[in-house]
Amino acid sequence: MTPSARLQAAIEMLDWIIAAARDNGASADNIAKKFFKERRYAGSGDRRAIRELVYSAIRRWGERPENGRQAMLGLLDERPELRELFTGANYGPAAIEVGEPVASGPQVPAWLTDRFAGPIDEIERKALFDRAPLHIRVHGQRAKDSDVKAAWPEAVALALPQAYELPTGTQLEDKALYRDGAVEIQDLGSQAIAVAGAAAKPTLALDLCAGAGGKTLALAAMLPAESKLVAADADRSRLSRIEPRKRRTGARNIETILLGPGREMESLEHLKGRCDLVLVDAPCSGTGTWRRNPELRWRMTPKRLDHVTDLQHRLMELGSELVKPGGRLVYAVCSLLDAEGGDQTGRFLESHPEWRELSIDLPIGRPYRKGILLSPHHDGTDGFYFTCLEKL
Repeated sequence: MTPSARLQAAIEMLDWIIAAARDNGASADNIAKKFFKERRYAGSGDRRAIRELVYSAIRRWGERPENGRQAMLGLLDERPELRELFTGANYGPAAIEVGEPVASGPQVPAWLTDRFAGPIDEIERKALFDRAPLHIRVHGQRAKDSDVKAAWPEAVALALPQAYELPTGTQLEDKALYRDGAVEIQDLGSQAIAVAGAAAKPTLALDLCAGAGGKTLALAAMLPAESKLVAADADRSRLSRIEPRKRRTGARNIETILLGPGREMESLEHLKGRCDLVLVDAPCSGTGTWRRNPELRWRMTPKRLDHVTDLQHRLMELGSELVKPGGRLVYAVCSLLDAEGGDQTGRFLESHPEWRELSIDLPIGRPYRKGILLSPHHDGTDGFYFTCLEKL
């Protein structure tokens, strides 16, 4: 493909992504897969170049552009070399018209700027668009540091036990450690939340919003084999992905429960007041994961944020009913917005005097509003807020 054709393809892919963001459709990564599947003539170099153009535009604009052409035209001041490709020749985009609208504005949507947690300043916000590192978690009972170094000499040990960073793009599937379930891909922040949950060594733990089971599997690797873990979620597709991961890692103490949205307690009644630990890794805006999923900014609106904070509050209330006296509730969001983090904890504690905050001793993060705040700039992790509460 010519450079002009690559640019036009990037504009067309952006059109798909913008429409999906507006209509709550597929993710940008899934759209890219479908886009290239329909264009098999695009070689590997073409695909890399098109992706680079697409994600440059997504990372640059905080507000969702009207279309892909506007998004790309807005980049011309920063990437003037693209201007000469707008000629309509060589399958490229049409020539630029006088007064044609272009995307503009900051990287962070204006309506969100003042909603970030207090420590998240301009430097921190810029780091939200850096390239995300590749972190792995090693099952301590199945592999040692020497095994990791033998498989990946370039691995760098991180602040938490059994946590390592590998160069971005490292292939894991060809290594026996990965195939045998001794290694999982997991951001260091997610590992920290699992460490906080495992600290009390619960014998019965519930991961209330388990998704595909990343934190459930991390807990299983940290707890004794006789501990019982329950992974619950309302998304059948995501929950089904736990089973093959369980088999690969050899975790035999995990039970899965599919929940009915809005009717979760019907399936969890038998656990009411019995759990030593309930982890509520709640659905959120995903502001802490913008470096991995920058198009999330184009999906979030004030109305959607209100909806998700209401859901978080409901799930926190639900989780608290399942904890026994002396047990713990860990509430977490991959968000750096106060409305989803410290505000939720403060609201819960104000209305539940039978609960108290517990201090969390971790080598990463910083205390913030009765919890811990993790961020890319400060900790090298995705952005998270989480708190550990005890039922008296």
